[in-house]
Amino acid sequence: MTSRREFLTLSSAALATAAFSPLLTAKSPASRIPIAFSTLGCPAWDWKKILEFAQQHGFSAVELRGLQGNMDLPSNPIFAPDRIAQTKSEIKAAKLKIASVSSSANLYWEDPEKRAKDLADARRFIDLAATLGAPNVRVFGGKAPDDKAPAPDEATKKRVGAGLRELGEYAGPRNVTVILESHDHFTSSATLKDVMHAANSPHAALLWDAHHTFATANEDPEYTVKQLGQWIRHTHLKDSVGTGEDRKYVLTGRGTVPIERQIKALQGIGYKGFYCFEWEKVWHPDLQDPEIAIADYAKVVGQCLGNAKACGA
Repeated sequence: MTSRREFLTLSSAALATAAFSPLLTAKSPASRIPIAFSTLGCPAWDWKKILEFAQQHGFSAVELRGLQGNMDLPSNPIFAPDRIAQTKSEIKAAKLKIASVSSSANLYWEDPEKRAKDLADARRFIDLAATLGAPNVRVFGGKAPDDKAPAPDEATKKRVGAGLRELGEYAGPRNVTVILESHDHFTSSATLKDVMHAANSPHAALLWDAHHTFATANEDPEYTVKQLGQWIRHTHLKDSVGTGEDRKYVLTGRGTVPIERQIKALQGIGYKGFYCFEWEKVWHPDLQDPEIAIADYAKVVGQCLGNAKACGA
């Protein structure tokens, strides 16, 4: 897989037809499953538009991953002590939940100062999640820029597990779970199982980025869910075309990622979390606009469980 910054999208011509799709024009009916979207996909939207769009299109929740380009959520004015009560009222009035308060903290660090900084940052996000009543805070395992190994070594896995355990001890009394995303070095089921066993915490779990385990670790969704299902608390879904490191994001159900099978695998284990759309518009500005992509996801996943053809797309 390419890095976020290097990721190329399909040409606008290849997606232009979707902009005029009838799927995007009508208000969505109630979703068949609890869907969410990450604010990573709508960096230009203000808070009011995020809530209104989610409500209008049948979403159950929003994952907070930066607001209007500011990734440091705890410092955002809408979460200031004199404003956060109003913010919570606005979320409730829109009949929405916050699926996750997603941080940028990395747990692979060996350097004590860098490790302490990211752990402290994660605790700030845990505090915000607790105040908002959000169940999860996302963290990364991470990977050093000069690390060319195909998977993390045993020492790195143990450090990440220890970080999860430490954060879990902080999060548990605040009714928050710290979730490690399947990302970077940490995409294979074997690696993630090792980390979760090392963490050994009831307050540490997984965010299953189903795209990465399929496209990077080459795992079938049924296999991944069988291996990791007991730890999955939140899920990212997105589609792409291509192979290996030459993958390009596309609208949901138009690519080669088995979205429908991923959803059914989760349903098969009684998954109770949200099915969250992660449209990486912040990292890849040339992606289709969120007004199109997020509304399309609400229809294709919310109504047709990822089968775009069944929705007439």
